[in-house]
Amino acid sequence: MEKTSEIIFDKLVYSCAFETYRGHEEFIPEHFLGFQLSGETHAFHDKGKTVIKENTVVLVRKNQLIRTIKQPAKNGKYQFLAITLDLETLRQYAAENKITAVERFPDTQKLFFESDQFFSGYFTSLLPYIDKTKTATSRLIILKIKEAIELILQSNPDFKNMLFDFSEPYKIDLKEFMNKNFMFNVSVETFARLTGRSLSGFKRDFGKAFHMTPKQWLKEKRLEEAYFQIRHKNKKPSDIYLELGFENLSHFYYSFKQKFGLTTTEV
Repeated sequence: MEKTSEIIFDKLVYSCAFETYRGHEEFIPEHFLGFQLSGETHAFHDKGKTVIKENTVVLVRKNQLIRTIKQPAKNGKYQFLAITLDLETLRQYAAENKITAVERFPDTQKLFFESDQFFSGYFTSLLPYIDKTKTATSRLIILKIKEAIELILQSNPDFKNMLFDFSEPYKIDLKEFMNKNFMFNVSVETFARLTGRSLSGFKRDFGKAFHMTPKQWLKEKRLEEAYFQIRHKNKKPSDIYLELGFENLSHFYYSFKQKFGLTTTEV
C-alpha cells in the first residue's frame, strides 16, 4: 500500500494514495480549507458521514473529531490538499479588517461546495510548493492563508461567525457528546478539551453523569455497540473493531468474551 501525507510547509498538507486506506482518528485543533484534487474522502464525524468528491472545496471547523477513508479515483490516485487557518493569522486578519463574530455559527451550516474559478486558481497556485519548484517564505505563507480567508468570506460572509469566534470552548452536554463520539480512539484529554473542560473537571463531571471512569465507560459502551452490531446487523468483528475504537482484534476478542461470557461466534 503506497501512501504519503506530507507537510509541504508549516500550514500546508498534501495527502496522496494509490490504494484505499482507512485513516486514524484525527483531532482537528484549527480550522482548515481543503480541496479534493482526485478521488474521494469519506469523513465520519459526530453528525454522520460526509463524502468529499473530486473538485470539491471543504471548510473544516476546529475542535472536532474525524475519521477518514481515502478512496483513489478510477485512474488510481487519491490527492487532497489542505491549508490550516491558524488562530494567530485569523486574529491578525480580523484586527486588520475590523471584523468580529456577531453570533454563533450554526452547526447545521453546509461547509463544502463545488470549486469555482477563484478556489481552483487558489489551489493551483499552491501546487508549485508540492512539486518543490518553489519555496515558501514565512511572509508568503501568511499571505496565502489570508488569501484563503478572503475567498471563504467572498463565498459566504456569514463564515466570519465561525472563523473569528475566538471565545473559549464552553461546557457542552457531556452525555450527549460522549454518546455521539465514544467510537473515536482518542485520549481522555482530547475528550475533555472538546467538551470545554479541564481534565480534572471532565473526570469529575463524567463520574457524576456516568458513575464510572471515562476509560471504564468507553470500554463498556464500545463492547455493547459491538454486541448489537454482531447480533442484530450480522457484522464481522474484523469489520467493526477499528470503527468502535479498539486498537487490535485480539484485544477486542478477549474483552468481548470477558464481558459477555461468549465468543463473537456464539452471540
